[in-house]
Amino acid sequence: MNVLKTGCLLALLTVLLVVVGHFIGGSQGATAAFVFALVINLGAYWFSDRLVLAMYRAKPLGESEAPQVHRVVRELATRDRIPMPKLYWLPTATPNAFATGRSPQHASIAVTSGLLEVMREEELKGVLAHELSHVKNRDTLVMSVAASVAGAISMLVRWAYWGMGWGGGDRSGRRNGNAALQLGALLVIAILAPLAAMLIQMAISRTREFGADETGARLTGNPHGLANALEQLDRAARAHPLPQVNPATAHLFIVNPLRGDAIAKLFSTHPPIEERVRRLRSMRL
Repeated sequence: MNVLKTGCLLALLTVLLVVVGHFIGGSQGATAAFVFALVINLGAYWFSDRLVLAMYRAKPLGESEAPQVHRVVRELATRDRIPMPKLYWLPTATPNAFATGRSPQHASIAVTSGLLEVMREEELKGVLAHELSHVKNRDTLVMSVAASVAGAISMLVRWAYWGMGWGGGDRSGRRNGNAALQLGALLVIAILAPLAAMLIQMAISRTREFGADETGARLTGNPHGLANALEQLDRAARAHPLPQVNPATAHLFIVNPLRGDAIAKLFSTHPPIEERVRRLRSMRL
């Protein structure tokens, strides 16, 4: 897991937010944007798990309802020396799973009903080990913060677009040339800032997915189980995309729940399934 790379990318997101704030309101705007980032990060830290679970109407998964899932998660969590996370299920036939929570002590794993129906035990172990790896490495917290800051950047850019003269303008004294220059710069920021935020968020997510694949495979001792599961999940996602997915949370799932064209895949928060499977099948434990 490349912790340094992820930290640098998160720092870039925060710097980008401050730069946008400075463009909108000068030094005061930069300070306000930095404070805004802190507030958003605190909100993501404390409430992101509850918000995501509520968004997908996740329901607690009792041990009597899915004894195999509880047994596998308990076994893997004990082996990995982390607390047993809370388990939830999503009432949808599309197989998928995600983890959320700010720490191993406050973690939840959600699986769809479709996942429980189609996965063999070795594949189920691979999926759950992948999600437990996200929990142990605090990937869920990192991705929640990244998504929140990226969303804040887009929000500030929209505010700047609709409030052309904030902080930079002198509407009474400067006309024509300066106004056109300011408008042009604002349009460039409006296009490039959200794109840059999206690319940084995508880089963080892809790094974390590769890391969780490797860590999960080592936890089970069977990389082929996870590789088989990923291939099956990808086929299911293509045929029957998960309904009513918020794009801001798509990165949390083990495979991309959104179906798109070639351009959409290029900017996907998940690395290509083919590359993930290739790396897993070439692992030597």
